[in-house]
Order: sequence, then C-alpha cells, then structure tokens
Amino acid sequence: MLTADDMREVDSYLLTYLDEGRVTPSYARRRLKDDMEEYSRGYVQQRLKRLEEHSHVDNLFDTGLYELVNDPRGDSDDRD
Repeated sequence: MLTADDMREVDSYLLTYLDEGRVTPSYARRRLKDDMEEYSRGYVQQRLKRLEEHSHVDNLFDTGLYELVNDPRGDSDDRD
C-alpha cells in the first residue's frame, strides 16, 4: 500500500477522478490538462499502473479501464 508520502501530486488527482467513477488513461490525461498540466498518455498510464501494483485501483479485465479499489489518501470511502 502507498502512503501519502509515496504519492505524487498527479496521483492525488487521479485518485480524485477515480473516486468520481472509472477512468481510462486518455480520459484522465485530458482531465489533468485542465486541472494542472499536460502529461503524456504513457505517463498517466504508468501512474495508474503504479496505483494498481499497490492494490489501490483495478484494471478491469486488462482493458485499460481503471476502477478505484481503496483510496490511500484516507479521506474518501474505500471500495473494499
């Protein structure tokens, strides 16, 4: 599990989007562009993969559609 100290600012934004519903890397990238700065799709996918590796998100059926499993920030309801 990641702690708040292990996360980057972009991870917090991704978790916020995931708290609102499922996301794809392309969708998250567009949201990030509006909220903070522009990142490559690959970088966003890498950050989502890191969250998945630490069991915070699930890549549904390996399709690139991500869903929040539990929020390491601790300020939102967990999905477990």
